[in-house]
Amino acid sequence: MITLNVNGRNHQVEVESDVPLLWVIREKLGLTGTKFGCGMSLCGACTVLVDGQATRSCVTPVSEVVDKKIVTIEGLSETHPVKAAWIEDQVPQCGYCHSGQIMGAVALLQENPKPTDSDIDDAMSGIICRCGTYQRIRRAIHHAAGTMARGGQS
Repeated sequence: MITLNVNGRNHQVEVESDVPLLWVIREKLGLTGTKFGCGMSLCGACTVLVDGQATRSCVTPVSEVVDKKIVTIEGLSETHPVKAAWIEDQVPQCGYCHSGQIMGAVALLQENPKPTDSDIDDAMSGIICRCGTYQRIRRAIHHAAGTMARGGQS
């Protein structure tokens, strides 16, 4: 039995220690916002936060995240500035990658509350958007950064 803290709640799951975190999140906890993309840490669709760091859950064994705080897209409030900016700036087309994109943006803004275009490009470069909405992603991150700087909810 492994205990994981996901979205502020402790969950006990019976899995082998080498099972990828993604499958525990989706299959054992029923949180399907985190997506499977490539299974090799190449696309970023599975990105979650582990102790505030953007982490590829498809290649992270659950044994590595015991006693850490895991946050999935479901763990962000509906009014989180990044989620709100994504909607207001009409970022998604198909939307498949966007839970990973949003989680990557949240990690970036926690570390760097005033990112430049270059900072955003560097931080987000490993999260692939097959629809090519990168300009809208960058705009939404700047939008969210401005909201957070003005004291918007996070």
